[in-house]
Amino acid sequence: MSLVMNKNKFLPICTKDMLERNIKQFDFVYVIGDAYVDHPSFGHAIISRVLEAHGYTVGIISQPDWKTEESIAIYGEPRLAFLVSAGNMDSMVNHYFVSKKPRPQDAYTPGGETGKRPDRATAVYGNLIRKRYKNTPIIIGGIEASLRRMAHYDYWSDSFKRSVLLDAQADLLLYGMGEKSIVEVADALNSGIAVSDITFIKGTVYKTKSKESLYDELYLPSYEDMKKEKKQYAHSFHIQYQNTDPFTGKVLVEPYGNGVYVVQNPPQPPLTTEEMDYVYSLNYQRTYHPSYEEKGGVPAIREIKFSLTSNRGCFGGCNFCALTFHQGRIIQTRSHESIIEEAKEVISDKEFKGYIHDVGGPTANFRHTSCEKQLTHGVCKNKQCLFPQPCKNLTVDHKDYLSLLRKLRGLDGVKKVFVRSGIRFDYLLEDEDDTFFRELVKYHISGQLKVAPEHISDAVLSKMGKPGNHVYRAFIEKYQKLNKEMGLQQFLVPYLMSSHPGSTLKEAIELAEYLRDLGYMPEQVQDFYPTPSTMSTVMYYTGLDPESGKQVYVCKNPHEKAMQRALIQYRNPKNYQLVREALLKAGREDLIGFDKKCLIRPENNRAFTDKVNKKAKPVKKTIEKKKTIRNVHKKKG
Repeated sequence: MSLVMNKNKFLPICTKDMLERNIKQFDFVYVIGDAYVDHPSFGHAIISRVLEAHGYTVGIISQPDWKTEESIAIYGEPRLAFLVSAGNMDSMVNHYFVSKKPRPQDAYTPGGETGKRPDRATAVYGNLIRKRYKNTPIIIGGIEASLRRMAHYDYWSDSFKRSVLLDAQADLLLYGMGEKSIVEVADALNSGIAVSDITFIKGTVYKTKSKESLYDELYLPSYEDMKKEKKQYAHSFHIQYQNTDPFTGKVLVEPYGNGVYVVQNPPQPPLTTEEMDYVYSLNYQRTYHPSYEEKGGVPAIREIKFSLTSNRGCFGGCNFCALTFHQGRIIQTRSHESIIEEAKEVISDKEFKGYIHDVGGPTANFRHTSCEKQLTHGVCKNKQCLFPQPCKNLTVDHKDYLSLLRKLRGLDGVKKVFVRSGIRFDYLLEDEDDTFFRELVKYHISGQLKVAPEHISDAVLSKMGKPGNHVYRAFIEKYQKLNKEMGLQQFLVPYLMSSHPGSTLKEAIELAEYLRDLGYMPEQVQDFYPTPSTMSTVMYYTGLDPESGKQVYVCKNPHEKAMQRALIQYRNPKNYQLVREALLKAGREDLIGFDKKCLIRPENNRAFTDKVNKKAKPVKKTIEKKKTIRNVHKKKG
């Protein structure tokens, strides 16, 4: 179809909007768990604008009342299909901390209000639609559907669940980012092809009772076998992980006992730079719908309104991250011209104060594929680009990203350009030319640089798919050196994770000792969160490393998890009893005493202990910013 740009502002969100545009029946009705935010950082905005540009009409139903069918029937039946997405986050992650306690705010809802979407929103919305419309095609997508596309472990119910395609009673599931597949699906439906016959589109998952359409397929263990034996699930996940590449991925078939097969087609090819530019050039209004203004708007917009997406994908391959399963390992980038054009839009915003908050993506300093062969042969099935050490074929070059940042900070109206996306420090250190590192320190840090070593124990780091601790130490040393040369007082804020598979009390204490020697206590600690479709989650559920098949220690006991977390913040008086118990249990009484190497004082000296701990409370950020790097990361001894 010819490309059409609708110059009307926001897409319709009610029947009044529908009538004003003289639309009698929408081609697609899009049911979303988020508030409607027309910004390219929101998946529903991209998908709906891409469809609109290809001549299709889309009506938005944002955060419907899932207790009544009428909420999804306001427009009547769409001509082609219902689209369903839980939102920019998995609804369970959105609702709950890793402790399974409810979060007090939903950043994707007007006013931050909670309770506006159901748990497992994709399945709930799908069933609500199917109850009302028995035969209308339902197409599900977004991060929740993407990462639950095959049978998976569900942390919140501690159970092994079927593909969400089945639980949502949907016809098709689009995984990954979806721009290409949604247009192919729309065109197929528009041409009169029945949704049950759309079995040929890459980046989709469908259900079938017939194997006639299958070609060059791989069979996974059945859902029933995986449910009975966790080892079978670990094996299945390893096969899936090896088939996440668009060039080498096979058709994967997951059998179910009732004669149904869930079939995953290979991923869509990565977007070219021209295709990325096109997607980001569409008619976004770059903010939330004005109807939310009376509630104070949508909090999530604050994080992205003055930020720019530079890339997609990540070849970092961290085991606790779902990016490999969602965006893939092949880097996709926008052109400088596209990003600068968007930057000018940002600058023209009346609320812009001169600061571009971020220029990046999953990993900011990835602006090209990790090696030349990836765009023709795909990524390696059994090797990582950076782990356990950088591949000898790795292309390390920051010139393009550096050039982009220079152009952006040279724009009229821009005071400073920050880099707040994750910086992959091991990749940075591989660059023999330190020009980018120098300019990052000099121009692009707001007093503190957030990095993610995650842990310091090599035993745990190996299970995370992260480089050894010596790499982070080398990065700290270089960072300190550059700040000293430039006369700057900037510090590092390391993200640390407790209770990751492979971490026992021994490794948790090792991390506490490391922080003691740095003279640093983090204000926040993240417990490992077992979200669907990550290597680490499979380790957590099965107790096995899917790649090697070997057993992995998994901390599941809530009390032990609390001890591991407390050890990272051992100077907090509230953590005293947990830290003491952990040290005694691990046989590390040598760390209880008055020596400078001790973590805590003896319990029979609590008056003295409380006095010392009170002095050792974490300082406020305003004070921390005045510390030099040397004080924050002083060397051992």
